[in-house]
Amino acid sequence: MDLDFVRSQFPAFEQPSLQGQAFFENAGGSYTCRQVIDRLFRFYTEHKVQPYAPYAASEIAGAEMDEARARLSALLGVTPQELSFGPSTTANTYVLAQAFRKFLKPGEKIIVTNQDHEANSGPWRRLAEEGIEVLEWGIDPTTGHLDPASLEPLLDESVRLVCFPHCSNVVGEINPVTEITALAHAAGAFVCVDGVSYAPHGLPNVGELGPDIYLFSAYKTYGPHQGIMVINKALAELLPNQAHYFNADVPYKRFTPAGPDHAQVAACAGMVDYFEALAAHHGAPVQKGAGMGGFVHDLMRQREIALLQPLLDAVKGRNDLRLLGPSVAEDRAPTVALALGRAAEPVARQLAEYGVMAGGGNFYAVRALQAMGIDPDQGVLRLSFTHYTSEAEVTQLIEALDRVL
Repeated sequence: MDLDFVRSQFPAFEQPSLQGQAFFENAGGSYTCRQVIDRLFRFYTEHKVQPYAPYAASEIAGAEMDEARARLSALLGVTPQELSFGPSTTANTYVLAQAFRKFLKPGEKIIVTNQDHEANSGPWRRLAEEGIEVLEWGIDPTTGHLDPASLEPLLDESVRLVCFPHCSNVVGEINPVTEITALAHAAGAFVCVDGVSYAPHGLPNVGELGPDIYLFSAYKTYGPHQGIMVINKALAELLPNQAHYFNADVPYKRFTPAGPDHAQVAACAGMVDYFEALAAHHGAPVQKGAGMGGFVHDLMRQREIALLQPLLDAVKGRNDLRLLGPSVAEDRAPTVALALGRAAEPVARQLAEYGVMAGGGNFYAVRALQAMGIDPDQGVLRLSFTHYTSEAEVTQLIEALDRVL
């Protein structure tokens, strides 16, 4: 990967205030690429009007929103009608839970995990108040691993939905989505995957992975503050409409109760602009759609794996901390949580003195931390990066850790 080219696509790296600052809280929100910023600025300055009206500025606004949906869905391997936008992944999941609340019958079951961010756990667990039985697929308390073999005993003909993360935001291990989806489908259940912590490291081909629902956050994937939601067409037609009654026949509007954020939806096309620029610069054989997405996915993963292993090697043998999740880079995303046996936030503050931007806390993964015997009030030190991170920044982080731990 040409790191100079990559970093030239992100205005943050040009800012004087950020020089010398190594950013290691990307799991909380990535830097935004230039293409998204340019589209957002253009929308606000040139055609910030109600879209889809019969005058030029409005037609352009609507066309840019349609472009974002069409190009992003193509990259994800799904149809434009299966992709919708919302204010956040948490909000999108709440809307979905309300749809399932009407769809499911008392006595039917939902399976959730304790590895998730609360966004893909809490809304589903609340359906227990409606008579829906909620089962927990638990992680290994030592490793945080989510074992597909332990899912099978939970599956029966009453299970209607299985919810799990593509990758935990604290454990970091990449879960085998296709394998788990196949198990759930074989039992007659639908599947909802939280991809928030995976998508920044290479957008997946959701069509090939196979889940019925896949959610992620654009603002953690180099884009604006939007939640992106893929819902299989067949499932979308079964679930009750959650939008205005007159939008019920438009699949991508059915699960967006409020009006969309026109400018931010349109700006999401800039994410695809960026991926296409990466593909073209690095000689991808396919320049558009899911084929291009696969090339960029692998490019990002190869880069991150090479950067991640030295960090894992630096922390995995220490006796003053506990590394959560795998110590092999190929098995995980570059989201590294360390349990220190003390409050993590003050340590993150100390790292800032050495130009390392990191976070300490529970990161809305309270259930996962409790399951692994970690006090959520102490939290973990989370060190997360993406493909635009440099080798020098990883070295800066490792050296800073040696000073503060």
